[in-house]
Amino acid sequence: AIVERALGQYEALIEPNVEKNSFFVPILKMPASFSADDKARLTTAYRKALSEKIIPSLVKLSRFIKNDYLPKAPASAGLGGMPGGVNWYRFQVRSSSTTTMSMEEIHALGIKEVARIRDEIEKIKTQVGFKGALIDFLKTLETRPDLTPFKTDEEVLARFESLNATVKPQLAQLFGRAPKAPLEIRSVDKLIRDSASSHYILPAADGSRPGVFYAVIHDPLKYTMPSMATLFLHEGQPGHHFQMAIQQELALPKFRRYLWYDAYGEGWALYAESLGRELVVYDDPYAYLGRLQSELVRAIRLVVDTGLHAKGWTREQTIRYIMTTEGRTEAAARRATERYMVWPAQALSYKIGELKILELRERAKKALGKKFDIRAFHDEVLGNGPLPLSVLETRMDAWVSGIR
Repeated sequence: AIVERALGQYEALIEPNVEKNSFFVPILKMPASFSADDKARLTTAYRKALSEKIIPSLVKLSRFIKNDYLPKAPASAGLGGMPGGVNWYRFQVRSSSTTTMSMEEIHALGIKEVARIRDEIEKIKTQVGFKGALIDFLKTLETRPDLTPFKTDEEVLARFESLNATVKPQLAQLFGRAPKAPLEIRSVDKLIRDSASSHYILPAADGSRPGVFYAVIHDPLKYTMPSMATLFLHEGQPGHHFQMAIQQELALPKFRRYLWYDAYGEGWALYAESLGRELVVYDDPYAYLGRLQSELVRAIRLVVDTGLHAKGWTREQTIRYIMTTEGRTEAAARRATERYMVWPAQALSYKIGELKILELRERAKKALGKKFDIRAFHDEVLGNGPLPLSVLETRMDAWVSGIR
């Protein structure tokens, strides 16, 4: 199923008309300082490379994927269906979570968190006066005109810019340090949009490029408002932008300034979503509902990722579970399922990391009492670069002891 989904992307890259081919775009963006002769020479050389080398190679690759690779691709949905797969998955769980939690413990935690979050969503449903079942309430969110007000990609991006304008002045209340690099908001390139997720790209170390939050906008007419605030906090600031941009500014060995641990990085970004009330973006029930939906997604991942790779769940079973638990469309549930299929255990990192940071925050508040400073806590969490959760816990306990 995964290879079949990927074929369309390969085929999109083999457009024989050079000027319509995706790889021709960069040559249209040569600096104005280039002379006319240089532009002509480079354009000619680039056309030749595309037509004689790049496109023929991509045709060859596409044919190989379709005719040779696809027939031999495994039909199983998870690692558990492959020789030694369960042991390999156990290693991936340890690597992504940076904890000693077992697959069974994580699965049980997911079921518990899903139930808790759905109870919170029930309260929102009651608050806004919806009378039907929870799953019907969640399904209506993607079709209501008041929650899908956009007509163009530009309108969606403008809404994200408005969120940024609201959040930015509030950040000093929660952080003593902010990244030097600015944050920009852009839409994902159409070439990869169908299979991409919204994401963040860190700034250039020399300051020549900002940090960028890339939003995936499949169809602006169907883009829902409730999810936007929590998505911005996660991918923008104070989520990945604060964590990753500050990280490369730290006085650390270079390898640590570019190191990455899923549980720390994604755990921080999910934790950042929980700061929405202080940052004044969860000021209506639907915006807060978006936060709960986002958290529900991450809790569901604990269930379905372990289900797929350790408990023998099928692709179809996983799609059904996501649809009936979260209210997502079949297409959205399929995209999510296929992500978990090809990236075992990575999806576990978000909730496990978030819960650990929340635990450390409550522990520090209890131990320090009136001495607790949320700005100092956040700066300490971000001030040592990414760490395994076990190391982060040790450092934060030492920080608390030093203050106490």
